[in-house]
Amino acid sequence: MGGILLAQVGKATSWPADSTEPTRPNYRQLHGLFAVQTVLYTGTLYGLSKSWYKNPATRFSVADDAHEWKQLDKLGHLYTAYQISLLTAELYKLTGISKKQAIFYGALSGFFFMTPIEILDGFAPDYGFSPSDMVANVLGPTLFMGQYALWDEIRIHPKFSFHHTPLAAERPELLGSSWSERWLKDYNGQTYWFSASPRSFAPGSKWPGWLCFSLGYGIHDMVAAEVGKSTELGFVPYRQYYLSLDVDFTKIKSRRKFVRTLGLLLNTLKVPAPALEVSKHGLRFRPLYF
Repeated sequence: MGGILLAQVGKATSWPADSTEPTRPNYRQLHGLFAVQTVLYTGTLYGLSKSWYKNPATRFSVADDAHEWKQLDKLGHLYTAYQISLLTAELYKLTGISKKQAIFYGALSGFFFMTPIEILDGFAPDYGFSPSDMVANVLGPTLFMGQYALWDEIRIHPKFSFHHTPLAAERPELLGSSWSERWLKDYNGQTYWFSASPRSFAPGSKWPGWLCFSLGYGIHDMVAAEVGKSTELGFVPYRQYYLSLDVDFTKIKSRRKFVRTLGLLLNTLKVPAPALEVSKHGLRFRPLYF
């Protein structure tokens, strides 16, 4: 059921104009979507409880980690909550509910999917509930829903890119020992972007609607969550800021729903492209950065 719904995400890229006659929702499909979400939701939490949280649960505690990883992980929370909101709203769109309902339910899904993870952290002896994580979890759905409130469309697209770094080998137990682990744990290789096309803000311009400017944020030389610990291990962590070009795949028109669906999914990632990097080391040109 979930695969069928996901395959149909590209069936439509916009809601029909408001009509005087209300459209009757497909309640069978709507209930099916609720069921799929519940199964995925429960399965994810169960998997996390068995793999990520290996130590026995303790009393609920609060431990804000806003000082860790130079806040890059907070952008990860925002990005994840945003993408869940967006993709879920696209699925709700297929059930025939109103545009406002689909957007609201999508944003709600993004928030509720992330919240139990923070609660599990609160009972985990190695973590603790992080208020700053919760703020980031709220900002993701807010960015999604807020753009519709302001512009009735998505103009700013949060995106993600990753490249391998040799730093993971320094502390594989923390930064990952395999490719899949490093993709999730090595923050030095992660970059979070916000892409937007000038055409979205100047509809009359001749700038291609699919061509975007993208602002990115990354970190380097973080072999521990805290700057002090990384320094003790012989590294000097620093922030990196990027300016690059990007592609909005949702602006590429096609009659094939598979192509539209693929474009929607590809739009979660930043395309490799030349980039300018600004850091404490000055200005650097990257011929191809991902």
